[in-house]
Amino acid sequence: MRAAPFIKAEESIPKAARTLEQIATRFARLIGKLYRAEALAEGWTPQRRQRLRVRYSAAVVSKIEHLLLTRLHSVSPTSLLGEALHYLHGQWPKLVRFLQNGTWPLDSNPGENAIRPFVLGRRSWLFVDTVGGANASANLYSLIETAKANNVEPYQYLVALFKKLPLAQTVDDCEALLPWNIELGGVP
Repeated sequence: MRAAPFIKAEESIPKAARTLEQIATRFARLIGKLYRAEALAEGWTPQRRQRLRVRYSAAVVSKIEHLLLTRLHSVSPTSLLGEALHYLHGQWPKLVRFLQNGTWPLDSNPGENAIRPFVLGRRSWLFVDTVGGANASANLYSLIETAKANNVEPYQYLVALFKKLPLAQTVDDCEALLPWNIELGGVP
């Protein structure tokens, strides 16, 4: 859930025509409350963060939904505010999923930031000579980003993985090598 489209809509209105409580401003403030709550909960256990979401964030989300449903059809869908409202309405089920689990992030920024280097590197990899080489590159990148996402230092993970992988014989052995399961065992 992002406030940026609402801020952009607010900025497109001439200052002389703005009122104290513009619709876009109200959305931006409510969304800001969600981000402030998540910032407060940074470092908390998922269970504690979930309690905050149930007690506080769900009420803010309810206010956003009420404002959305009351304003959705009263604003031109081609205006910046109308586009923001219709996008919010269309994405609503996905946007409120964070309320269901204390480990899920408020937005997709962590995932987007994780794939950004890969997206930027596409031009460099444009001329990979073989499909096998492209698959190997994608697999290695996936391993590194999965290690990062699980707070495992990628170099240490890869050293431990390459030492233990030849010994893996069963599916359980391979699952023990996943970043969230592997024992690094004092790897430098």
